[in-house]
Amino acid sequence: MNSQDRLIVALDVPGFEQARELVEKLGDTVGTYKVGFQLFTAYGPFIVRFLQAQGKRVFLDLKFHDIPNTVASGVASAVTLSTPVHEALGLDAITTGIFSPLFMLTVHTQGGVEMMRAAAQAALRRSSELGVARPFIVGVTVLTSDAAADNMETLVLERARMAQAAGLDGVVASAREAAMLRRELGTDFIIVTPGIRPSGGDVGDQKRVETPSSAIRQGASYLVVGRPIVQAEDPVRAANEILAEIQAAL
Repeated sequence: MNSQDRLIVALDVPGFEQARELVEKLGDTVGTYKVGFQLFTAYGPFIVRFLQAQGKRVFLDLKFHDIPNTVASGVASAVTLSTPVHEALGLDAITTGIFSPLFMLTVHTQGGVEMMRAAAQAALRRSSELGVARPFIVGVTVLTSDAAADNMETLVLERARMAQAAGLDGVVASAREAAMLRRELGTDFIIVTPGIRPSGGDVGDQKRVETPSSAIRQGASYLVVGRPIVQAEDPVRAANEILAEIQAAL
Protein backbone atom coordinates (compact mmCIF):
# COMPACT_ATOMS: atom_id res chain seq x y z
CA MET A 1 0.00 0.00 0.00
CA ASN A 2 1.14 3.53 -0.69
CA SER A 3 0.57 6.52 1.59
CA GLN A 4 -2.73 7.46 -0.06
CA ASP A 5 -4.12 3.95 0.43
CA ARG A 6 -3.46 4.24 4.15
CA LEU A 7 -5.26 7.55 4.73
CA ILE A 8 -8.97 7.59 5.59
CA VAL A 9 -10.57 11.01 5.96
CA ALA A 10 -13.43 11.13 8.47
CA LEU A 11 -16.26 12.93 6.68
CA ASP A 12 -17.62 14.37 9.91
CA VAL A 13 -19.60 17.33 8.56
CA PRO A 14 -23.22 18.34 9.26
CA GLY A 15 -24.66 18.23 5.76
CA PHE A 16 -24.37 16.91 2.23
CA GLU A 17 -23.30 20.19 0.68
CA GLN A 18 -20.34 20.44 3.05
CA ALA A 19 -19.47 16.81 2.29
CA ARG A 20 -19.71 17.32 -1.47
CA GLU A 21 -17.66 20.50 -1.35
CA LEU A 22 -14.91 18.83 0.70
CA VAL A 23 -14.76 15.74 -1.52
CA GLU A 24 -14.59 17.87 -4.65
CA LYS A 25 -11.93 20.11 -3.12
CA LEU A 26 -9.75 17.17 -2.04
CA GLY A 27 -10.17 15.50 -5.43
CA ASP A 28 -7.62 12.81 -6.18
CA THR A 29 -5.63 13.63 -3.03
CA VAL A 30 -7.92 11.42 -0.91
CA GLY A 31 -9.29 8.06 -2.00
CA THR A 32 -11.04 6.78 1.13
CA TYR A 33 -13.65 8.40 3.39
CA LYS A 34 -15.20 7.36 6.69
CA VAL A 35 -18.96 7.79 6.99
CA GLY A 36 -20.20 7.75 10.58
CA PHE A 37 -23.39 8.34 12.53
CA GLN A 38 -23.74 12.02 11.67
CA LEU A 39 -24.01 11.80 7.90
CA PHE A 40 -25.52 8.32 7.73
CA THR A 41 -28.34 9.28 10.09
CA ALA A 42 -29.13 12.34 8.00
CA TYR A 43 -28.71 10.87 4.51
CA GLY A 44 -28.59 7.09 4.85
CA PRO A 45 -27.18 5.04 1.95
CA PHE A 46 -27.34 8.10 -0.32
CA ILE A 47 -24.11 9.50 1.12
CA VAL A 48 -22.37 6.17 0.59
CA ARG A 49 -23.66 5.96 -2.98
CA PHE A 50 -22.49 9.51 -3.66
CA LEU A 51 -18.94 8.68 -2.60
CA GLN A 52 -18.93 5.41 -4.51
CA ALA A 53 -20.04 7.22 -7.66
CA GLN A 54 -16.91 9.37 -7.33
CA GLY A 55 -14.81 6.20 -7.19
CA LYS A 56 -14.09 6.68 -3.48
CA ARG A 57 -13.71 3.84 -1.02
CA VAL A 58 -16.11 4.02 1.93
CA PHE A 59 -15.36 3.01 5.51
CA LEU A 60 -18.83 2.68 7.07
CA ASP A 61 -18.33 3.36 10.77
CA LEU A 62 -21.65 2.53 12.44
CA LYS A 63 -20.20 0.32 15.21
CA PHE A 64 -22.90 -2.37 15.02
CA HIS A 65 -23.59 -3.62 18.55
CA ASP A 66 -26.70 -5.69 19.30
CA ILE A 67 -27.78 -9.30 19.56
CA PRO A 68 -26.04 -11.56 17.00
CA ASN A 69 -29.04 -11.97 14.69
CA THR A 70 -29.72 -8.23 14.53
CA VAL A 71 -26.09 -7.39 13.82
CA ALA A 72 -25.90 -10.12 11.18
CA SER A 73 -28.93 -8.62 9.45
CA GLY A 74 -27.47 -5.13 9.59
CA VAL A 75 -24.14 -6.27 8.17
CA ALA A 76 -25.89 -8.19 5.38
CA SER A 77 -27.77 -5.01 4.48
CA ALA A 78 -24.52 -3.03 4.49
CA VAL A 79 -22.96 -5.52 2.06
CA THR A 80 -25.68 -4.69 -0.48
CA LEU A 81 -24.01 -1.26 -0.76
CA SER A 82 -21.34 -3.05 -2.79
CA THR A 83 -23.93 -3.54 -5.54
CA PRO A 84 -24.18 -0.63 -8.01
CA VAL A 85 -27.46 1.24 -7.60
CA HIS A 86 -28.85 0.36 -11.01
CA GLU A 87 -28.22 -3.34 -10.35
CA ALA A 88 -29.76 -3.16 -6.88
CA LEU A 89 -32.93 -1.65 -8.39
CA GLY A 90 -33.00 -3.93 -11.42
CA LEU A 91 -32.56 -1.03 -13.84
CA ASP A 92 -30.68 -0.84 -17.12
CA ALA A 93 -27.97 1.78 -16.93
CA ILE A 94 -24.65 2.75 -18.42
CA THR A 95 -22.01 2.60 -15.71
CA THR A 96 -19.15 5.07 -15.47
CA GLY A 97 -16.64 2.39 -14.55
CA ILE A 98 -15.51 4.19 -11.39
CA PHE A 99 -17.93 2.65 -8.91
CA SER A 100 -16.16 1.45 -5.75
CA PRO A 101 -17.73 -1.30 -3.58
CA LEU A 102 -18.01 -0.88 0.19
CA PHE A 103 -14.48 -1.02 1.58
CA MET A 104 -14.81 -1.60 5.32
CA LEU A 105 -17.31 -1.46 8.20
CA THR A 106 -17.23 -1.60 11.98
CA VAL A 107 -18.81 -3.64 14.74
CA HIS A 108 -18.14 -3.19 18.45
CA THR A 109 -16.08 -5.86 20.17
CA GLN A 110 -18.11 -5.39 23.36
CA GLY A 111 -20.85 -7.34 21.55
CA GLY A 112 -18.84 -10.50 22.14
CA VAL A 113 -17.45 -13.33 20.04
CA GLU A 114 -20.84 -14.75 19.01
CA MET A 115 -22.02 -11.39 17.71
CA MET A 116 -18.78 -10.74 15.83
CA ARG A 117 -18.80 -14.22 14.32
CA ALA A 118 -22.38 -13.69 13.15
CA ALA A 119 -21.29 -10.44 11.49
CA ALA A 120 -18.36 -12.08 9.71
CA GLN A 121 -20.46 -14.99 8.49
CA ALA A 122 -23.27 -12.72 7.32
CA ALA A 123 -20.85 -10.59 5.30
CA LEU A 124 -19.30 -13.63 3.66
CA ARG A 125 -22.65 -15.19 2.88
CA ARG A 126 -24.27 -12.04 1.50
CA SER A 127 -21.29 -11.02 -0.62
CA SER A 128 -21.23 -14.52 -2.12
CA GLU A 129 -24.95 -14.34 -2.90
CA LEU A 130 -24.54 -10.97 -4.62
CA GLY A 131 -21.27 -11.80 -6.32
CA VAL A 132 -19.53 -8.75 -4.85
CA ALA A 133 -16.33 -8.19 -2.92
CA ARG A 134 -16.72 -8.74 0.82
CA PRO A 135 -15.96 -5.59 2.81
CA PHE A 136 -13.42 -5.81 5.59
CA ILE A 137 -14.98 -5.96 9.05
CA VAL A 138 -13.06 -4.47 11.96
CA GLY A 139 -13.98 -4.42 15.63
CA VAL A 140 -13.85 -1.25 17.71
CA THR A 141 -11.88 -1.96 20.88
CA VAL A 142 -11.75 1.18 23.05
CA LEU A 143 -12.81 4.66 21.91
CA THR A 144 -9.92 7.10 21.57
CA SER A 145 -11.85 9.64 23.67
CA ASP A 146 -11.56 7.31 26.68
CA ALA A 147 -8.82 8.24 29.09
CA ALA A 148 -5.98 5.72 29.29
CA ALA A 149 -6.26 3.25 32.18
CA ASP A 150 -3.61 1.09 33.79
CA ASN A 151 -5.00 -2.04 32.11
CA MET A 152 -5.70 -0.47 28.70
CA GLU A 153 -3.26 -2.65 26.74
CA THR A 154 -4.62 -5.79 28.38
CA LEU A 155 -8.21 -4.78 27.60
CA VAL A 156 -7.45 -3.88 23.97
CA LEU A 157 -5.50 -7.09 23.39
CA GLU A 158 -8.25 -9.21 24.94
CA ARG A 159 -10.89 -7.64 22.67
CA ALA A 160 -8.63 -7.87 19.62
CA ARG A 161 -8.04 -11.58 20.26
CA MET A 162 -11.80 -12.05 20.46
CA ALA A 163 -12.21 -10.26 17.14
CA GLN A 164 -9.58 -12.41 15.47
CA ALA A 165 -11.09 -15.60 16.89
CA ALA A 166 -14.52 -14.54 15.58
CA GLY A 167 -13.19 -14.15 12.05
CA LEU A 168 -12.97 -10.37 11.80
CA ASP A 169 -10.30 -8.83 9.58
CA GLY A 170 -8.95 -6.50 12.22
CA VAL A 171 -9.69 -3.89 14.86
CA VAL A 172 -9.92 -0.19 15.47
CA ALA A 173 -7.46 0.76 18.19
CA SER A 174 -5.25 3.60 19.34
CA ALA A 175 -1.80 3.79 17.78
CA ARG A 176 -0.47 3.38 21.30
CA GLU A 177 -1.52 -0.27 21.15
CA ALA A 178 -0.61 -0.81 17.50
CA ALA A 179 2.89 -2.20 18.08
CA MET A 180 1.62 -4.63 20.68
CA LEU A 181 -1.28 -5.75 18.49
CA ARG A 182 0.97 -6.18 15.46
CA ARG A 183 3.40 -8.28 17.49
CA GLU A 184 0.69 -10.45 19.07
CA LEU A 185 -1.76 -10.86 16.17
CA GLY A 186 0.44 -11.01 13.08
CA THR A 187 1.18 -9.06 9.95
CA ASP A 188 -2.11 -9.70 8.15
CA PHE A 189 -4.39 -8.37 10.92
CA ILE A 190 -5.79 -4.93 10.04
CA ILE A 191 -5.20 -2.16 12.56
CA VAL A 192 -7.19 1.03 11.97
CA THR A 193 -6.05 3.94 14.11
CA PRO A 194 -8.25 6.99 14.74
CA GLY A 195 -7.23 9.94 16.88
CA ILE A 196 -4.44 10.90 14.47
CA ARG A 197 -3.08 14.43 14.74
CA PRO A 198 -0.23 15.88 12.69
CA SER A 199 2.88 17.02 14.51
CA GLY A 200 1.98 20.07 16.59
CA GLY A 201 -1.76 19.64 15.96
CA ASP A 202 -4.57 20.31 18.44
CA VAL A 203 -5.72 17.06 20.12
CA GLY A 204 -9.27 18.36 20.76
CA ASP A 205 -11.37 15.89 22.78
CA GLN A 206 -9.14 12.92 21.90
CA LYS A 207 -7.21 11.54 24.87
CA ARG A 208 -5.13 8.89 23.09
CA VAL A 209 -3.62 10.41 19.97
CA GLU A 210 -0.50 9.90 17.85
CA THR A 211 1.14 11.52 14.84
CA PRO A 212 0.82 9.86 11.42
CA SER A 213 4.47 8.81 11.27
CA SER A 214 4.40 7.37 14.79
CA ALA A 215 1.22 5.38 14.10
CA ILE A 216 2.65 3.86 10.92
CA ARG A 217 5.93 2.96 12.58
CA GLN A 218 4.03 1.24 15.36
CA GLY A 219 2.20 -1.01 12.92
CA ALA A 220 -1.02 0.77 11.94
CA SER A 221 -2.55 -0.33 8.63
CA TYR A 222 -4.88 2.64 8.09
CA LEU A 223 -5.06 6.08 9.71
CA VAL A 224 -8.35 7.92 10.26
CA VAL A 225 -7.95 11.70 10.18
CA GLY A 226 -10.86 14.08 10.66
CA ARG A 227 -10.64 17.61 11.96
CA PRO A 228 -6.99 18.31 10.96
CA ILE A 229 -8.13 18.00 7.32
CA VAL A 230 -11.87 18.68 7.42
CA GLN A 231 -11.52 21.90 9.42
CA ALA A 232 -8.27 23.07 7.87
CA GLU A 233 -8.14 26.41 6.08
CA ASP A 234 -6.55 24.54 3.17
CA PRO A 235 -7.72 20.89 3.31
CA VAL A 236 -5.61 19.82 0.31
CA ARG A 237 -2.44 21.16 1.87
CA ALA A 238 -3.33 19.55 5.22
CA ALA A 239 -3.96 16.20 3.55
CA ASN A 240 -0.72 16.37 1.60
CA GLU A 241 1.25 17.17 4.74
CA ILE A 242 -0.22 14.12 6.47
CA LEU A 243 0.47 11.96 3.41
CA ALA A 244 4.07 13.15 3.50
CA GLU A 245 4.32 12.13 7.18
CA ILE A 246 2.92 8.70 6.32
CA GLN A 247 5.28 8.28 3.38
CA ALA A 248 8.28 9.20 5.53
CA ALA A 249 7.42 6.35 7.92
CA LEU A 250 6.95 3.66 5.24
